[in-house]
Amino acid sequence: MRRTAAAIGVFLVALLVVMALLSLVWTPYDVTRLAIPDKLQTPGAAHWLGTDHFGRDILSMLMVGARTSISVALIAVGIGLGAGVPLGLLAASGAGGWIDEAVMRFNDLVFAFPALVIAILITAVYGPGAVNAMIAIGIFNVPVFARLTRGAALALWPREFVLAARVAGKGSLRISVEHILPNLSNLLIVQSTIQFSLGILAEAGLSYVGLGAQPPIPSWGRMLAESQTLITLSPHVAIFPGLAIVVSVLGLNLLGDTLRDKLDPRLTHER
Repeated sequence: MRRTAAAIGVFLVALLVVMALLSLVWTPYDVTRLAIPDKLQTPGAAHWLGTDHFGRDILSMLMVGARTSISVALIAVGIGLGAGVPLGLLAASGAGGWIDEAVMRFNDLVFAFPALVIAILITAVYGPGAVNAMIAIGIFNVPVFARLTRGAALALWPREFVLAARVAGKGSLRISVEHILPNLSNLLIVQSTIQFSLGILAEAGLSYVGLGAQPPIPSWGRMLAESQTLITLSPHVAIFPGLAIVVSVLGLNLLGDTLRDKLDPRLTHER
């Protein structure tokens, strides 16, 4: 079962990445071209997944939408890693002090505002768009990685190899970078995979309410929003973008579970 789940996860993630990369150089049709006479066509030889209410090819839009989702989720995870991991290491190195307390209260403050609320605040000032969606999701990822890093680092600070580094005269910063962080890499990789899938889901949600990527850039969430009134007339217009979101999140979660099984030494010992 583990091998089957791993194979499915790798295949689905590879399919998502191939679609996004292929859309950089080729799509079956131009996603910005409107063809009203061809609107709401069912899947067929000319349009494998049919067309939407503007006559745009759904397969082409899904391919470009995959690129949008990956870009937003990847940068959002990068923001979370780039800010959250240093904060978590800093808090763990000064556990019980004012730095630790300040970092944790900052995390509580950010957690009080969901990604959607943060996105609304940002777009109210700077306007909707993919960049602002990246920032909103990235800000929400910061406390996730900060808490994870702090909790795991606190368990490592009393270990013998850290005590040996202290005896050797190394400071807290150097110990965090040279000894603590490498031992957290496996945990961070797994969490990054999970946050990546949540980033795709969050991007779709923000686009659904009009706060994500703006026209003419295709987005899976906006495709769902535009097709909700047509679901009884042409259900394929809503089914395919919804299926793309489900399959992508499922593949990334299966990949994350596989990485956890492979990288966690406790689970390896149990096997």
